[in-house]
Amino acid sequence: MLISPAFAQAAGAAPEGSIIEAILPLVLIFIVFYFLLIRPQQKKMKKHKASLTAIRRGDRIVTGGGIIGSVTKVNENDNELTVEIAKDVKVKVQREMVAHVLSKTEPASGKSSKSTPKAANEDSEPAKGGLLSGLFGGAKKDK
Repeated sequence: MLISPAFAQAAGAAPEGSIIEAILPLVLIFIVFYFLLIRPQQKKMKKHKASLTAIRRGDRIVTGGGIIGSVTKVNENDNELTVEIAKDVKVKVQREMVAHVLSKTEPASGKSSKSTPKAANEDSEPAKGGLLSGLFGGAKKDK
């Protein structure tokens, strides 16, 4: 049996639209990854960097090693913080190694924080459960 050379050459070229159809799913996957993974991570990093630059004396922090302490001195030039982790025990920590700021102190200004008005619901009782617990009978009634 002889195979004609016409059959070997008959495997046609790819249609023009197939390149776009092949690249389009990859582009869509990249767009989804950008909005679900990359962009939120960039926002989180930007917020963390802003909180690191706003650290001042008196703030309670957690270091990257899990040590909780209070900032006693901020060295602006060296990017170092002096943190008191126990009574009369002070350590120097690099600013970048702060994992989380637990509590912020108020800035030293002439205004007192006591003059700020209370929120409308501060004097009322705390809520006894949420919306779903009220719907499903999880909220306890006072007798």
